[in-house]
Amino acid sequence: MRDTATLLSRLLICALTVVVTVAAAPPAVAGDTRHGDGQRKPRVILMHDPELDDQNTLIRYLLYSNEFDTEALVYTSSGVHWAGDGKGTTWFVPGREYDRIGRDICPCTSWRWKPGERFIHEAVDLYAQAYPNLRAHARGYPSPGELKSKILNGNIEFDGDISKDSPGSDLVRRKLLDDEPGPLYLLTGAGQSTIARALKSIKDQYENTPDWPAIQRKVSQKAIIQSWGDQDDTYAKYIGPDWPDIEFRQMATTIWGYGARRAVLPEDAELLSAAWTKTNVSDAGPFGPFYRVWGDGKQMAPGDIFDFFGFTGLTAEQLQEMGYIVWTSLQEKGSWISEGDTSIFMNLLDNGLRAGTDATWGGWGGRAGTDLAPDGAASTSYPSTRWFRAAQHDFAARLKWTTTPRYDAVNHAPDVSVSGRLDRDVRPGRLVTLNGRVTDPDRDAVTATWWQYTDAGTYPGAVELTQSRPAQVRLYVPRDAEPGQTIHLVLRGTDDGTPSLTSYQRVVLTVRR
Repeated sequence: MRDTATLLSRLLICALTVVVTVAAAPPAVAGDTRHGDGQRKPRVILMHDPELDDQNTLIRYLLYSNEFDTEALVYTSSGVHWAGDGKGTTWFVPGREYDRIGRDICPCTSWRWKPGERFIHEAVDLYAQAYPNLRAHARGYPSPGELKSKILNGNIEFDGDISKDSPGSDLVRRKLLDDEPGPLYLLTGAGQSTIARALKSIKDQYENTPDWPAIQRKVSQKAIIQSWGDQDDTYAKYIGPDWPDIEFRQMATTIWGYGARRAVLPEDAELLSAAWTKTNVSDAGPFGPFYRVWGDGKQMAPGDIFDFFGFTGLTAEQLQEMGYIVWTSLQEKGSWISEGDTSIFMNLLDNGLRAGTDATWGGWGGRAGTDLAPDGAASTSYPSTRWFRAAQHDFAARLKWTTTPRYDAVNHAPDVSVSGRLDRDVRPGRLVTLNGRVTDPDRDAVTATWWQYTDAGTYPGAVELTQSRPAQVRLYVPRDAEPGQTIHLVLRGTDDGTPSLTSYQRVVLTVRR
């Protein structure tokens, strides 16, 4: 348990930040974009099942697809969605939703999977409509044809079945074995059976050969799984036990899911409302009508007893009388439902937080750890909730990009940078000066704020920050800092455009003797 002094010091973080308004820079050339840390785009394979929140997550991903090297978009099964083999084979896993609270629905030939499901294809078709405008606002967007060529079926037939290869698992296997440098991010908002099958195929091929130790090491170092939970138990049953050195990042958050209203900060509740959603999402460009909201009259799979979100004007009791399982509270028509799997890729965005570097660093997708919430309590939700407004504003801005080819008609995020190395060794008692720069491509005024992300750092106290010039900060490394402890400092730049947009640059100080 933290002592009182430490708790008070962490509560005073906001008071220790320094705010200054920086003159805006001349506008950037239309289509200019960057990777602030100079690294290559993250290589990713994105996997989804046909849950409505996956559809919404996919829309957001495509709006940010200029920031990724997308290797594949893969249909994948989960414990709550599987297609069946089309041959009448039945499937049943004890304890699944069809086997709970006295339900006796399966064995079934498929579960909550529309025949001919193609929601990924439909999203990419809409991306093709938005593509000409998106290209006017940022470089690096892949062509619609390129994305369409990368849509594959993974292990979709049965929940957790890794008994045979699929086009998706073959692709994962090839990419894990190739010689491209850097990590391969396996992002799944569904189950992990496609990943597990790829790994099993690799092991089956090499385990009894002289190459196996090198192959096992290569794959274990290369793969990083970022998943919303273990949705088909294949991580627990196969990946974890057989490939224990693969990094697994648990990306489940409350703020991005069906329970967002339990986690959202009071001042951010409007971002879930029907009014905000209609103005900024549902009415915005080709993607807007495809984004699932309460009472939209849609259903992912006909007759799905768990998908009652398209109805409006009915009570929970009336829905139950119609045969629906009402498992979450009803909301106003047109409001937020869920984007539950969005957190699987948010920490890889090029917003300067460098959150993908380490699972404990934190960013728009949350972090592995707890943050001290505004009420002073340690919270597992606050590491993602604290960024929700900035992320939603950025989403709204990109949706506006899809509506116009004019760069000067909509807002773009500020450019935030810090001179010198972003990871620095420091010594106790020494003065550290950090020189930042914050500009804006739209000539908006920008507010620059240096602050200490105390929860992400391992030094347990607050550090006094002193502003001397715009975007410059000075601090003395605490004399009681121990070797190996880290201090995370973030320069945040927020413009006064509509909507206001925010970028960052994180500097990590590591204490040495």
